Amino acid sequence: MAAPAATKDSKLGAPKLDEPQLQAGGGSASATAKARTLDYLSENVAQHLKAVYEDVNKRYNLGTKEGLLKWLVEEQQAPQEDAELLKDGSYSHFASYYASGLANVMKPAAAVEESYPISNYFISSSHNTYLTGNQLTSESSVDAYKNVLLRGCRCVEIDVWDGEPPSSSSSEDEAGNLGVPKAKKDKKKKDKSELGLRKRLELRFGRKGSPPSEEKKEPSQSPPQETTDRIQPWRSNSFRAEPRVLHGYTLTKETPFRAVCAVIRDYAFVTSNLPVIISLEVHTSPEQQGIMVEIMTEYWKGMLVDLPLDPSKSSEEITLPSLKELENKILVKVKRAPSKPADAPFKPAPTTLQAPALELKKSSSTSSSVSSTASSSDEAARAANAPPAPKAKITAALGKLGVYTGAYHFKSFDQPEAKIPTHVFSLSEKSLLEVHETQQAALFGHNKHFFMRAYPKGLRLNSSNIDPSLFWRAGVQIVALNWQRWDSGMMQNEAMFAGTSGWVLKPEGYRSTSKEATQKTAIAHHNLDLSIEFLAGQDIPLPPSEDDPKDFKPYVKIELHVEKQQEREGESVPGNGKSKSGEYKKKTKSQRTPNPDFGREVIKFESVKGVTEELTFVRFKVMDDERIHDDLAAWACFRLDRLQPGVRMLHLYDANGVVTKGVLFVRIKKTVSAAK
Repeated sequence: MAAPAATKDSKLGAPKLDEPQLQAGGGSASATAKARTLDYLSENVAQHLKAVYEDVNKRYNLGTKEGLLKWLVEEQQAPQEDAELLKDGSYSHFASYYASGLANVMKPAAAVEESYPISNYFISSSHNTYLTGNQLTSESSVDAYKNVLLRGCRCVEIDVWDGEPPSSSSSEDEAGNLGVPKAKKDKKKKDKSELGLRKRLELRFGRKGSPPSEEKKEPSQSPPQETTDRIQPWRSNSFRAEPRVLHGYTLTKETPFRAVCAVIRDYAFVTSNLPVIISLEVHTSPEQQGIMVEIMTEYWKGMLVDLPLDPSKSSEEITLPSLKELENKILVKVKRAPSKPADAPFKPAPTTLQAPALELKKSSSTSSSVSSTASSSDEAARAANAPPAPKAKITAALGKLGVYTGAYHFKSFDQPEAKIPTHVFSLSEKSLLEVHETQQAALFGHNKHFFMRAYPKGLRLNSSNIDPSLFWRAGVQIVALNWQRWDSGMMQNEAMFAGTSGWVLKPEGYRSTSKEATQKTAIAHHNLDLSIEFLAGQDIPLPPSEDDPKDFKPYVKIELHVEKQQEREGESVPGNGKSKSGEYKKKTKSQRTPNPDFGREVIKFESVKGVTEELTFVRFKVMDDERIHDDLAAWACFRLDRLQPGVRMLHLYDANGVVTKGVLFVRIKKTVSAAK
């Protein structure tokens, strides 16, 4: 009996190929004129705006320059330059001001200070960048790299595996080298279509494949296993196998490594001149690693950092450069080649992935996570009985490219590698939470000076995301997220990096210049009183499953993502950090139509403690009120320090993260006071 088709996951979406910069991610979408301007004002919005104008004009006399400036400074906390658009203070100019985008609820991002060493920044980062959907069966695509780079991502991940030689009939040109010929692919697809999952994995990798354990492993230091079909190095006038990119030991579709490098070359610096980090996950033979180095050197010529700024210093001696010094540069994060003999004992490090079939067998939700392509969860469980394939040994030529981002396996903060200025530790969410509970001060101290990367555990088969704010507050610079999934994690990522170039300077107490010992004292904690008055909405997008505006019943859910006391004290975090909703949440009454009148309903959050303005997030979700399951229609998310008070337009993204003309017309009152 054929396995049932998987239920469509509404939170997963393929990359937007046309105008990806209008898709959320923290880059240019929030800064474009198209994202912030309105073509008209709906009847409900205009009615409330007129009432607001009459009230403000009565109290401030907007017809005078003094009254106009006083209102902007006292109630809007807006720059005095805004008065230029308001001109004579008439209602028509008042309305133009609100339609222009200047009354945006989000404060514009400050220009980034580039003088600090690169470990002093939070970096907009992607996990398994090549995937367009779930972690087991989705496509791998170069379009995913183009998409995230144009949306502001500055750290992308590439999982690289040995390629297969092209057929003798394939073309010699570059296009032919970028993949297996279609005829061969079609034949392979047909031959494999009737095989079980285990057999298909064996055919894909040329040996018995076993999904690894939940913790993804870094390449070990043991030599690769000798095989009779070992890939031969390239020679002049011969065909050669080239590395490919895919999610190992799964049914995800591959894409050529060469094609990925070409897309990164073309789009790395279109929207930002700040550096891009390439996080390499290497599973290739030494010969294929040589081809990887050749391709990266060729395609990224003039951009690739392959030597220190001071070539006279070794990797153990050089220090991290400033952000300014690395403009328009590509950094490679890769495990460094061992300086010890190859047979020296070395424990492999955790890495991202890889859909563990052994764990799948335990999961009650597997059948809904895996598409019909995988046939059944029993097949996946049987595949786990095969022995794990050996990991690749990193060659000296490839390891040398990790100039300022050399990866090492984390054992403790006392290991010798932890003192190398250019090292990077990568830990899964589970491992990081354990370290946070047992060594909070050491973790925080390390992350003030050195790089750390957090990534989702392998069991997040549906590409769900970790809570990034939890790890940002611990000082982690690189929090890798699945950019194809629209959940709390990606919404907070948009809030952190909105309108920036993908690098955000950490709060002062988190920087290498600070003497603060833990996150408890690194940043001031305040009490918050927040009041949001909802006046009206305009052009709110319908949820993907709804096509009739008359059936749309929107309400707004507001959530605050605030540091928990246990997190601040280095104790076990409630829910093990898995909570998707904010610590504080409330909602409005349900309305009707995409242009609702909220009747000035007020939502209040009073005496919220432990608030750190730069690392607290306010999330708005417009939901469709249904009998069984309320669908997401639109959303917006803001860092608290960038949520502006006053009468404001709150611009919305749709459920697929694309900026819309939809707005909420709101009045915000925000009081942040010293903690008592």
